[in-house]
Amino acid sequence: RQADWVRRLVRESVLTPADLIWSMVVHEGEGEVPVASMPGVSRLSVDQCAQAAVEARKLGIPAIAIFPHIDGAKKDAAGSLAAAPNGVVCRAVKAMKDAAPEVGIMCDVALDPFTDHGHDGIIEGDKIANDATIERLVEQALVQARAGCDILAPSDMMDGRCGKLREALEAEGLQDVMIMSYAAKFASAFYGPYRDAIGSGKLGTAGPADKKTYQMDSANTEEALREVALDIAEGADMVMVKPGMPYLDIVSRVVREFNMPTFAFQVSGEYAMIMAAAQNGWIDEERAILESLGAFKRAGAAGIITYFAPRAARMLGA
Repeated sequence: RQADWVRRLVRESVLTPADLIWSMVVHEGEGEVPVASMPGVSRLSVDQCAQAAVEARKLGIPAIAIFPHIDGAKKDAAGSLAAAPNGVVCRAVKAMKDAAPEVGIMCDVALDPFTDHGHDGIIEGDKIANDATIERLVEQALVQARAGCDILAPSDMMDGRCGKLREALEAEGLQDVMIMSYAAKFASAFYGPYRDAIGSGKLGTAGPADKKTYQMDSANTEEALREVALDIAEGADMVMVKPGMPYLDIVSRVVREFNMPTFAFQVSGEYAMIMAAAQNGWIDEERAILESLGAFKRAGAAGIITYFAPRAARMLGA
């Protein structure tokens, strides 16, 4: 440990820009719109997303995960805009693929950015209707795939959605589009800033008061493994654990049990905590960013979805 050169020589896990997926929010207007709860993160216009794809290519970041902010006046209970072929997500995907076709684009398959109630699915009574939700998710996924999306990432946590998505892709001749399942997505307090970033509807205005009836209980490990196994059996090419750092034990177990490409999502709350502490002078910002990302590699993750991607890539390339 006495010198940097020998520490690097014997390092057991290594973080590089190729391990990062840049999490990004697109909006329908012009220019950047800062997200108050996520210092340094802004909603980007479609044109700016295309510029970001070019930047990702220069930085060696292999992929971008895109999430939409939708005008509240355009939302409805069914999330109808999710399947709009000329919606903001599809336009952003096309613009990014035109600007930097070498950069992979991952799209969120879920209804919560588009519903006025903020839930990931169709509400029937006081419950989320699993099968009706999957029908809408398939419609959403197909328009994204046709726009040029490389990876569909269903984050809804409905039962059976990976199988239905795979069937639909095969039927449409889109078999090369990959599925990265949010296989172990926990009902977490760490999603708050993201809901601010996408302007999610307030939970409890209709249907369940929270997402605990379809997202996983944070106390459970074996259930996470069962969920991962189901999604792999249904045709998922890759799996994800979300949130990230509070669930490193889940990441490690999934990697060991399944030997599948496993990703972790360093979510908005994790980002916001690091930035808030750094801005108060309580921690070293750059060291904390790289240390937190390195933890995912140490746990065995193939890669990390993170809002820190461009900053981390610049630090790693310095």
